[in-house]
Amino acid sequence: MSAVGTSVPRKEVNEKLTGRSKYLDDLKIPGMLHGVTVRSPIARGRLKAVRYPAGVPWDEFTIVTAQDIPGANVVKLILEDQPILAGSVINHPEEAILLLAHPDRAMAEEGRRRIELEFEEDEPLFDMLASLNQERIIWGQDNILKKIDIVKGDVDAVWSQAAHIVEGEYWTGASEQLYIENNGMMAQVQPDGSVTVWGSMQCPYYVLPAVCHALGRTPEQVQIIQCETGGGFGGKEEYPSIIACHAALLALKSGKPVKIAYDREEDMAATTKRHPSYTCHRTAVDKDGKLLAMEIEFILDGGAYATLSSVVLSRGSIHASGPYFVPNVRIKARAVATNHPPHGAYRGFGNPQSLFAVERHLNKVAARVGISPEELRRRNFLKDGLTTATGQIVRDGVDLNALMERAFKSTDYHAKCQRFVEENRTSSLKKGIGFAVFHHGSGFTGIGETKMASIAGVQATDQGKVRVLAASTEIGQGARTVFSQIVADALQLPYEMIEVAQPDTRQVPNSGPTVASRTCMVVGKLVETAALGVKQALVQQAGLAVPYTGEEFSAAILRYLQRYPDLKVYSQYHTPPTIHWNEETYQGDAYGAYGWAVYVAEVSYDPICYEAKVDHFLALQDVGKVLHPVLAEGQVEGGVAQGVGWALSEEVVWKNGHMINNQMTNYIMPTAVDLPRIEVLFHEAPYAGGPQGAKGVGEMPIDGPAPAILNALSQALGLEFDRVPATPETIMKTVDGARAN
Repeated sequence: MSAVGTSVPRKEVNEKLTGRSKYLDDLKIPGMLHGVTVRSPIARGRLKAVRYPAGVPWDEFTIVTAQDIPGANVVKLILEDQPILAGSVINHPEEAILLLAHPDRAMAEEGRRRIELEFEEDEPLFDMLASLNQERIIWGQDNILKKIDIVKGDVDAVWSQAAHIVEGEYWTGASEQLYIENNGMMAQVQPDGSVTVWGSMQCPYYVLPAVCHALGRTPEQVQIIQCETGGGFGGKEEYPSIIACHAALLALKSGKPVKIAYDREEDMAATTKRHPSYTCHRTAVDKDGKLLAMEIEFILDGGAYATLSSVVLSRGSIHASGPYFVPNVRIKARAVATNHPPHGAYRGFGNPQSLFAVERHLNKVAARVGISPEELRRRNFLKDGLTTATGQIVRDGVDLNALMERAFKSTDYHAKCQRFVEENRTSSLKKGIGFAVFHHGSGFTGIGETKMASIAGVQATDQGKVRVLAASTEIGQGARTVFSQIVADALQLPYEMIEVAQPDTRQVPNSGPTVASRTCMVVGKLVETAALGVKQALVQQAGLAVPYTGEEFSAAILRYLQRYPDLKVYSQYHTPPTIHWNEETYQGDAYGAYGWAVYVAEVSYDPICYEAKVDHFLALQDVGKVLHPVLAEGQVEGGVAQGVGWALSEEVVWKNGHMINNQMTNYIMPTAVDLPRIEVLFHEAPYAGGPQGAKGVGEMPIDGPAPAILNALSQALGLEFDRVPATPETIMKTVDGARAN
């Protein structure tokens, strides 16, 4: 019986339900100290003095400053521009200045509160568009963190031929990942001088080089172990490297284990968020609504340091023209520095921003041409044989028109469009229905997977079972379960015979980060290949006869291990011969495969409180092969829930660069009561490069909700809403502004 395609029990379900799972803050080591971070209250300036006032037993504290860092005072990532601890220069609020550790957590907090900092302040800059045209604002770097230009055809030659030229501007705000478990790390210096770090993280092999670089150690001298992790959504991709370095520095200086566990307020204020964005569209169409050209300016607020802005900008710009065939495209994309705390990865990373803009904009284009939004899209959909903005030839077997028609039939879209228009004439409660069509590339962009050259393995154990060896982390999405399904089917074994090793850099190879919808498609394929290698070894060297039972397979493992010390087979990623990418020109095959989707939202608007609410939501997507129906549906439901929050309520409120609503009481995420019934549908178009045809599913569901919801709200009120979140305050300004005019 195949494990793939069925909703087998999750591998970690018993431990989590019974409370046996160990998260970072469950871990305790005798003699452990509690670490805290002293942060800058100003956005830009220079640190003049640090004072330690009387009344605090400072002799009991371990104190670490930038001068105590034995290696390089920089977070090792794509661009090495962010200090682990600020020296004299301050570039954003919440910047880490020094570290304290004490045996008593309350005393550590007291020390943090009592330290006095003196600054010389400079004028900060928080406007991303102003940053484009201003001289350097961040010491040590230019304002432009990353720039990407994508050109297809000849845009300038088209404008004079167009029947219509439609322009629009679109804005999206920052948003917080709001994982259940806060960030945290613990470090210990071992008797041999090596350093072990435990923590809540997505990417152990990001943390490893960062700690080595800061401590001046080799990879053999540092061990990174992932604890059970309560969610990530990109927020635990690169930021844990900073906390790991902080904990390791305190442990190195104190000679004792040190744990740093953020509370919710510090986590929300100090860690990375989704990049705010600005997108300007200028689109040329002929009289029949065929797209002739798109000129797009796409700007991201990167905050004070680069972090992952380059990859967020890359994905957002590649998808900026949407799932449409446009013969002439010019995309000018920039990530700029401001004095906000650095922004980073959050589910979808770049796509939600740029796809929001194009899906809102095309509704305006349709209105100008005088055809329906769905008809405009129908006339311009990408299909096999046509090319994307980067010149990639589509080969996914996609039929977006069929997907759209299925979504419309499932929601009774056309009938509701007509009914809502009629009801809105007499009812104060306005209703609307809107949709969004979008695509999402699975895996790293371009040659990213080639550069990573990920490795995953499968091991035969002395218990006669099979263990998956991969650095891909379980963060709630079901990685352990899906890997086990893939291996069980590859080896034709019972699902229960498969184990998955906890990610530990001394035990598992570098299979790359747990990001970008690559775990199942890319690493899962490597795991599948390695599993087949184990089977081949047992057939050739342990007398395994095919077909076999689970007991016979176990017996073959034990025979093999009697003759040889171990049985591990590794598989490494190699670029498929069909993928060609030019990193300089951003031309070619950006992704091995795309997911394709149509989302439909029904919205009601209450004029008394200026509040929009989603009444029903349908999410239809092609994700290749669905490996675990319940997990896949859960991924979509979770992404839609986050998208609803980003669209309507989750607003980061800034004051002088600080997030001032950094509590769950005033950062308004939707609860179960606020969410609609989410109907999830799948279309299966298997991808040959994924295990049993699977593509990525985790990132895509957050791309579509915001444009679908705001398209519905615009239909309900006959007004344009081009900024998210569309909070009651934002809606009030638009509605009252229209009345005034």
